[in-house]
Amino acid sequence: MLRPTPGALNSHLLEERPASLPTQLYVHGGRRPTTFSVMLFEASGPRLVDLDSPQQLEQLLRPGMSVWLRVMGLWDTDDILAMLKPLAVPALLLPPLLEVPQRARVDSLGDALMVVLHRLSFSRDPMHLISSQVGFLLLPQQLITFEEAPIGESFPQLTEWLEKQVGAVEHRDLDDILHFLVDEVLDELFPMLEQISNRLDDLEEAVLRHPKPKLLSRTFVHRSNLRTIRSQVWPLRHQIRVLLRQRQQLLGPEALIGFQEMGELVELLFDTTDLLRNQCDAITQAYAASVGNRMNQVMKTLTIITSIFAPLSFLAGVYGMNFENMPELKWHYGYFMCLVLMAVIAGTQAYWLRRRGWFDDWTTPR
Repeated sequence: MLRPTPGALNSHLLEERPASLPTQLYVHGGRRPTTFSVMLFEASGPRLVDLDSPQQLEQLLRPGMSVWLRVMGLWDTDDILAMLKPLAVPALLLPPLLEVPQRARVDSLGDALMVVLHRLSFSRDPMHLISSQVGFLLLPQQLITFEEAPIGESFPQLTEWLEKQVGAVEHRDLDDILHFLVDEVLDELFPMLEQISNRLDDLEEAVLRHPKPKLLSRTFVHRSNLRTIRSQVWPLRHQIRVLLRQRQQLLGPEALIGFQEMGELVELLFDTTDLLRNQCDAITQAYAASVGNRMNQVMKTLTIITSIFAPLSFLAGVYGMNFENMPELKWHYGYFMCLVLMAVIAGTQAYWLRRRGWFDDWTTPR
């Protein structure tokens, strides 16, 4: 029996997609064609069957059989509704699963458990983030997944493992499968964060050595990607805690332990994204400090040049005046003596400034 709280099943569309569309959605004009397959948990073991029609699914169903229906692509809503009819899935559960993009959510509704996530990944350019929505619906003896843009086979690792299993799968094992599926989507974020962390380390070193505006632009892109990842993880922190407090009947002891670990995983992802965002701020500050140091170095160089040539300009100005009563102008060696004097003054100043460390380049990497 469904017991939704008021507004729990409302479609919470995001103002914009968390990242760019995957290639599969670009090719098909924003929506991938819909295909279906079902994992039947029979007495002999799990069996995967590709579906062509709702009638085929109805013929495969047996009383008391647990099934995992996989919906790949959300192009044709009518076909999806027709395929769900043999399973008697309540229609009020479907809007948050079929309308994209939705905010991340975990909702417990009595005899139903719904999870909506976004599968994030990098395109060919690691600076470019893409996302596709993944929905999970757990009902008694039924698990249904909705993938907006699956990459090849739907959850290939878990599918391959299930097909190798021998013997019946109990009803309670569907909740463990749900946990594994959600955990797989979240685990994909850790390699992404590690890759971002490595790139931020390289950017930080490059900023200290050779600060350039393009390095700062790359830092802002990584910060934007981290904000996107954080926005998908943040709602799950509270919702998983609420789910564990509700003691959902569809979740067995092992699945509850799995969701507790998932809560810790979400906290770790949240803390990691915050640390990396702080590193982006540190790179920005390092860029400003490095540019400031270089500007100070330029100003210091100009000051040295000015201080050396100031007395030389004074001498040149004095002896450049057109007065007749200047005895030095009639000296036979006056010109050479003036040059020697100017060289001595410049050399003395240069030596004194060097002793005081003015010629050291403070921007050179140590």
